[in-house]
Amino acid sequence: MISIAGFAMTFDVEATTRTLELYIDYKSPYAYLAKDLAYDLARDTGVVIDWLPYTLDVPAYLGSATVAEDGTILEQNRNAHQWRRVRYAYMDARREANRRGLTLRGPRKIFDSTLANIGLLYAKAENVFRAYNDTVFTRFWARELDIEDRGAIATILRNVGADVAGFDAFVDGAGRSELLRIQTTAENAGVFGVPTFVLDGELFWGREHLPRLREMLTAA
Repeated sequence: MISIAGFAMTFDVEATTRTLELYIDYKSPYAYLAKDLAYDLARDTGVVIDWLPYTLDVPAYLGSATVAEDGTILEQNRNAHQWRRVRYAYMDARREANRRGLTLRGPRKIFDSTLANIGLLYAKAENVFRAYNDTVFTRFWARELDIEDRGAIATILRNVGADVAGFDAFVDGAGRSELLRIQTTAENAGVFGVPTFVLDGELFWGREHLPRLREMLTAA
């Protein structure tokens, strides 16, 4: 309670706290590049970010390919237009990563990130989300982590402080169901890619909208 000129005013801090939903996928370089900027936004504005997994179906719109260490294409299902888009996307992402001192090495295949995304939900439940988030993103984009390896994901969870006794059951049961529910809810709301921010029901796709989100969160 604050008294000004004889008037007593009570402020409900909880009532003024805003929540920003942020959909990410560990195999998205653009989600990786948005991660630290989102942390900064939360720190500077007080917004609570609800980090949510959204598993991209990359082959559905960009085709798929497997590439050897020397760059030789071992197998692929992409047309010329899709290859141009993929090559530009990684060039663009690496340009930004280099500017910020981040390692971003393109993966040799299109990974299924379902397991790592379920791990995100488990990390949130175990209150070790940020350490898990940072570790998975950093190691995956350094080509040091197979996000399809259940044991590797469990090891990361254990190393950041989670009790992994229930992880296998979570992956095979409640975690997979929750991931599907989140995916369905996101798509019903119009989400189609990552990173997607949702503030007061309004969608913003891409980290380039972070300055606008900062304006909206500080306008009051």
